[in-house]
Amino acid sequence: MKNEIRLKTNMKNIARGSYDEILVEDGIYILKIQNDAQEPKLIERDIDSSYIQFHFCLKGRSKFNFNEGNYYLEVNEENSLLLYNTQKNLPLDLIVPPGSWLLSVVMTIRKFHSLFSDEADYIPFLSDENKEKKYYSQEIVSPAAAVVLSQLMNFNLHPSIKKLYLKGKVYELISLYFNKTEDADLEQCPYLADEDNVRRIRMAKEIMISRMAEPPTLAELSQEVGLGLKKLKEGFKQIYGDSVFGFLFDYKMEYARKMLETGKHNVNEVGLKVGYSTASHFIASFKKKFGTTPKKYLTSNV
Repeated sequence: MKNEIRLKTNMKNIARGSYDEILVEDGIYILKIQNDAQEPKLIERDIDSSYIQFHFCLKGRSKFNFNEGNYYLEVNEENSLLLYNTQKNLPLDLIVPPGSWLLSVVMTIRKFHSLFSDEADYIPFLSDENKEKKYYSQEIVSPAAAVVLSQLMNFNLHPSIKKLYLKGKVYELISLYFNKTEDADLEQCPYLADEDNVRRIRMAKEIMISRMAEPPTLAELSQEVGLGLKKLKEGFKQIYGDSVFGFLFDYKMEYARKMLETGKHNVNEVGLKVGYSTASHFIASFKKKFGTTPKKYLTSNV
């Protein structure tokens, strides 16, 4: 149906907890895809010609297939793909390798035009000679846009303000995507102006994840990555949308939830894996995150 995005695959093709769709407002969707499994995942979605698609690869890579696999485009980490064709449907036929994360903004062309109605000449494919043609573009994700993408992937907000927050972030992301001013990233992102700082902050995240059962203190982490404590804390917040230990808590709970869903581990084993020496502490943390105990969660998802 026109102006609708419908799931085409059976959910068994998508690892549980790895796919999320959010309606931001009429005409705008966010698709969040995380493959933390050990095998590639195939995701297919009907998206008709009334939509423009922005795909951002945050981690790993993704392969977009077209014409039943006869043609494909690969999007690597920190790169994006824009798809626009008013003459032909562009359904999502996506292979997501292990360890890859993707965030997509899918918007009706009518909605998109309304955002730039006074600035059509600034956007190449909105000009009169191009607006009825196809337009594909691959771009590097700027540091400022990377911050917004991370915030969209990792936000933790009260439900009452979630929609407003997402709407603001999507508009900010699209604005930054088309902002070609050389100084924009420095003005938007003072703590991330130095690429070396970004690399060290990402290293800090990987260290916390790899040692989540016994993570270093902030002081130890700061010393290990060679970045001042203040820059580490503020830069981490900008990139990942949360404090270091706030991010780690959410990561550990998601990891624990996925372990429990496999049915191969009991509560004690999962708690120990993510760094809790007693089951009671793990259960309390799980309930804080998901609003229910691990046992009740599993019962409700049988």
